Amino acid sequence: MAQTWTVLKILQWTTDYFRDKGIESPRRDAELLLGSSLGLDRVGLYLHFDRPLEESELTAYRALIVRRAKREPLQYILGETEFWSLSFSVSPAVLIPRPDTEVLVEEALRLVDGGRILDVGTGSGVIAVALARELAEADVVALDISPAALAVAGGNARRNGVDARITFLEGDLAHLPEGPFDLIVSNPPYIPAADVDGLMPEVRDFEPRQALDGGDDGLNPYRMLATQADLCLVPGGWLLVEVGIGQAQDVQQLFAAAGLKEVFCRDDYGGVPRVVGARRELAA
Repeated sequence: MAQTWTVLKILQWTTDYFRDKGIESPRRDAELLLGSSLGLDRVGLYLHFDRPLEESELTAYRALIVRRAKREPLQYILGETEFWSLSFSVSPAVLIPRPDTEVLVEEALRLVDGGRILDVGTGSGVIAVALARELAEADVVALDISPAALAVAGGNARRNGVDARITFLEGDLAHLPEGPFDLIVSNPPYIPAADVDGLMPEVRDFEPRQALDGGDDGLNPYRMLATQADLCLVPGGWLLVEVGIGQAQDVQQLFAAAGLKEVFCRDDYGGVPRVVGARRELAA
């Protein structure tokens, strides 16, 4: 007699399988993948623990298990993720948004209440979209070197109802668009090139390398931003960036050496220095 797989039984099996594969959150991932496959949220799964799965449902779910076991990120498999309590599409064309980046949005909202904002290296567009949603009077420009990333970001702007207030431009860090801007915000590539191959498989093997690799010491993007800030910001305008672990002090020194003022650092909620900001000097 063929084995009957209930929701609970398949979740227990998948959790053990994922744990053996070294996946950090095996039960959560199993629940989210099965819920996506069956069209149920996690509460719905618990309410239907005894429900047997049909063969077609098992086949579809097994395909998702195989992908995750190969360490493909959960967000790419599901095709979406949450940031700033908003829903965003993601694909291998863009870096997966991290919760720590919400601290960057919080600081941006503390510093400006509108005006022209430039999001450099927009990726999936989460920062640009979050700021456009929060700042009704803001005019946001989102820059990225990748046309595929810009397509994802544009879709996310439409998805969240702010596409009319965000301009998407193709370009790189070395050539920022003409300002002036009241705020330049960026979560740039900041992993030292030699460290990329040592990252966890989900990041190393699946996320776009150009969104990770920050050059020999990981600081090249910050140098380019700092040297252009005077030309692109209004007097008194702010440059605000996310930084990697151990980089905050170096980035603060780069900003100060470029003549920027009021340099500061903000920790994330794990106590890690995560955001560095500085201001173009006010006109005399």
